[in-house]
Amino acid sequence: MNPVAFRIFGIEVAWYGILISLGILFGILIATHRAKKEGLYADIIMDLALVTVPAAIIGSRVYYVLFSWEFYRQNPGEILNIRQGGLAIHGAIIAGVLVGYLFCRHKKVGFWTLADVCAPSIILGQAIGRWGNFINQEAHGGPTNLPWGIEINGIKVHPTFLYESLWNFGVFGFLLYYSNKKKYKGQVFIFYLILYSIARYLIEGLRTDSLMLGSFRVAQLISIFSIVIAVAVDLIKRKQNS
Repeated sequence: MNPVAFRIFGIEVAWYGILISLGILFGILIATHRAKKEGLYADIIMDLALVTVPAAIIGSRVYYVLFSWEFYRQNPGEILNIRQGGLAIHGAIIAGVLVGYLFCRHKKVGFWTLADVCAPSIILGQAIGRWGNFINQEAHGGPTNLPWGIEINGIKVHPTFLYESLWNFGVFGFLLYYSNKKKYKGQVFIFYLILYSIARYLIEGLRTDSLMLGSFRVAQLISIFSIVIAVAVDLIKRKQNS
């Protein structure tokens, strides 16, 4: 599949960027609606997006480049070329959460309240964005004989982008459902971290393009760390609210 969707005045517009933009747009619309229900001020999500979206994009690229430094050290001109992929979601989450926390401190808004509002939007954006990997023929798994395998370079492989996308859509639906049943502020976001990290750990083991730290897959290490921290916070908050 051609990764270029169309051209405007000779400038190529990639499907990868279009899908990421759609994920961000739908996420903003949903979060804005949810923020109103929480009684937050009307433009808070747009204000938040203006600082967190650039931070997330930069964070995702910096993260990817750091863990692929051997290639980028020899090809520095490719560092800013994100149209062909190379955005790591864990880098985006880390940067987005840090900037989001500072935003909440500045605006005097409860961090956990806003995190709950945004959690479904984050996972929805991830679900949509994974299809950019399919178009770029990246982030796939190893060889498989399963009937739903996809052919890349003449080899039938696991469509790991699809596994994660379907899981993320399911988590999106669950988080929306659970939002009205949460036991404490922040639980929706905590559940997002746990559920996403479980799937990412398992799916990452099938991939052939993992970022590595020695002999370990970085995404699996981050997933384990996220699960441990999120479960610990959940237990503490449950105890505080019991």
